[in-house]
Amino acid sequence: QVQLVESGGGLVQPGGSLRLSCAASGIIFRVYTMGWYRQAPGKQRELVATITSSGNTDYTDSVKGRFTISRDNVKYTVYLQMNSLKPEDTAVYYCNAKWTSVHWGQGTQVTVSS
Repeated sequence: QVQLVESGGGLVQPGGSLRLSCAASGIIFRVYTMGWYRQAPGKQRELVATITSSGNTDYTDSVKGRFTISRDNVKYTVYLQMNSLKPEDTAVYYCNAKWTSVHWGQGTQVTVSS
């Protein structure tokens, strides 16, 4: 049974930082491209960042220079370090694993507000 469990969300002030984690089980983690998506109220889910099995990363333009995605193939975990957070980063953040199959986590809420 595949599970992706996100953690690390919460309430943070503008300019603050959070680190999201996604612990995977039930998959051969090292071969999967891992990603973070987000969905704000009333908006479509959008891709935030991805990291391939070889460690190549890609980011949506709005988070470049502020967010960093990384992975630990021993701990079966992918991270999203989010710095200089803005109110427009407020969303539910979802972990995604993609190879020959696609899997999603349940999401973690990130709220950026003063």
